Amino acid sequence: MAEITAALVKELRERTGEGMMDCKKALTKAGGDIEKAIDDMRASGAIKAAKKAGNVAAEGAIAVKVADDNKSAVIIEVNSQTDFLALQDDFKNFVTSSIEKAFADKLTDAAPLIEAQEVERTALVAKVGENVNIRRLARIEGDVVNAYLHGNKIGVVVVLKGGDAELAKDIAMHVAASNPEFLLPSDVSPEAIEREKNVFLQLNEDKLKGKPAEIAEKMVSGRISKFLAEASLVEQAFVKNPEIKVGDLAKKAGAEIVSFTYYKVGDGIEKPVDNFAEEVAAQVAASKK
Repeated sequence: MAEITAALVKELRERTGEGMMDCKKALTKAGGDIEKAIDDMRASGAIKAAKKAGNVAAEGAIAVKVADDNKSAVIIEVNSQTDFLALQDDFKNFVTSSIEKAFADKLTDAAPLIEAQEVERTALVAKVGENVNIRRLARIEGDVVNAYLHGNKIGVVVVLKGGDAELAKDIAMHVAASNPEFLLPSDVSPEAIEREKNVFLQLNEDKLKGKPAEIAEKMVSGRISKFLAEASLVEQAFVKNPEIKVGDLAKKAGAEIVSFTYYKVGDGIEKPVDNFAEEVAAQVAASKK
């Protein structure tokens, strides 16, 4: 019998819209065979049809709730299969109830929220006919906490030591626009710097040929400095005023940037690539049989 892993239970839940415990029971009964579990569930009337594995929920919305005292915030990502559903009231209401639950219960992980919202999620899936999943959650606390939402696709939470909520929101807006990889240049790993150096050397092989070693080294050093400025938040030019760096902006206000959390809908989810022409050809061929 195949091991009943959390990933297997999650896949069955996404494909059937049924609860986690029901999915685990079905998989146990089917010896870990997900297709047999689906057939058994259909035969018993538990589900009418299962979604194809290719129906990936990679659209959706980001939601953020910040405490009135700006000392904490919660950010979540809820996924749908289509952007159309993400704009509908049924989905929006589910997102709202999910973020409110996460905030009220001071949740720090998505698992308890998924469990708490399972009945509501299952009802929504049955109504709209699409996969809907709570994907991730983070609770952030600090001296000064604020957030910025860009539509429903990008959410950022920033923590400051000192400063005020307005400054934190401005920096969060900058992060949403620029998406820095790191907070400080010192956070950039030696491996990342080495990769950037190698890419630069490959792209500029012809330019560097025949140049004195000190000149070549200076060119490489300049590129790495530029890379660190582009990749780290404190070194980036502030979007509202490119004359000042984000780190200097915070320092001028008597603040220090402690952390930022960046969520973008669908980040890291591999979306299936549909070949529309092949799909149509297959349908035509089938109709001639």
